[in-house]
Amino acid sequence: MVSSMLFGATIAFGASGGDLVKKALDSGLKPMPTGAELDKITGNTKQNQLKIELGKKLYFDPRISSSNLISCNTCHNLGLGGTDVVPAAIGHKWTMNLQHLNSPTVYNSVFNSSQFWDGRSAHLQDQAKGPMQAAPEMNAKPEVIIAKITSIPEYVIAFKKAYGNNVKIDFDIIADTIAIFEKTLVTPSRYDDFLRGNTKALSTQEQEGLELFIDKGCVACHNDINLGGTLQPLGVAKEYKFANVGGFSGNKDGMVKTPTLRNILETMPYFHNGQYWDVKDAIKEMASIQLGVEISDGEAKKIETFFNSLTGTKPEIIYPMLPAQTLDTPKPEFQ
Repeated sequence: MVSSMLFGATIAFGASGGDLVKKALDSGLKPMPTGAELDKITGNTKQNQLKIELGKKLYFDPRISSSNLISCNTCHNLGLGGTDVVPAAIGHKWTMNLQHLNSPTVYNSVFNSSQFWDGRSAHLQDQAKGPMQAAPEMNAKPEVIIAKITSIPEYVIAFKKAYGNNVKIDFDIIADTIAIFEKTLVTPSRYDDFLRGNTKALSTQEQEGLELFIDKGCVACHNDINLGGTLQPLGVAKEYKFANVGGFSGNKDGMVKTPTLRNILETMPYFHNGQYWDVKDAIKEMASIQLGVEISDGEAKKIETFFNSLTGTKPEIIYPMLPAQTLDTPKPEFQ
């Protein structure tokens, strides 16, 4: 099924703006929802504002880590496209990810059907628990995280305001609250306007790149709202050039999460192990190993031009003032 999807693409350039919109939609591309529909997905409602603000504080608070040095924002920096812009994530005691895995962007992750490179979490609430506990990342025990949060009066008050006076502050609700904030990190772009019928939203050159992107078969994996976010086999036509770096081979079935292409020009380096800095090289490698086709430098440049339209409008994030700890707050550990 995958092979037929990948190799069955035809090349037919020259669709008009309106025809290209239809072609894109028929190829499985979808615009980001708007208004009440988007708010329902992200939970960005008036009723949730206290939870979102609390989740933002927890997202930026490095005291969640055992060292008091690493926050969620360390690897998923909201000022750097939601990533850390290094080939492999660096965590506790300056430890590089053991499989040389690159930090995926947190922006638009609410639209992914799978979280983590091996897709082991289906939603952000579960995903948020992993990095906090992982030894090469934040290296924190759940009971210590709970002790830190509950020892800080301002956090306790904030949880009661957000969830009610009878709230139990446990590891689940801490992770859930971080995820509630993360769900709001969406970045609509001109590309979405184009898919909704505004043919002037993309330049002629961007439209040409989009059509090439479709006709080459890239939409077989990079589709739906996020142009990615689903599990797919890696190396359908031939082996990835840098497969040996880190040795990551996906889940038990060899499936790897397809990264979103939204804001792709801000989230280098590329691939799960961060081996390409120039997106044009990543485009050519992906076409070769997944589609079994060669993309020229000129074609890669056209697709890169289309990618400009995927750079979205970021939500305004004001760095929060974090509450003061007390003498009861567990001290940092570096072991």
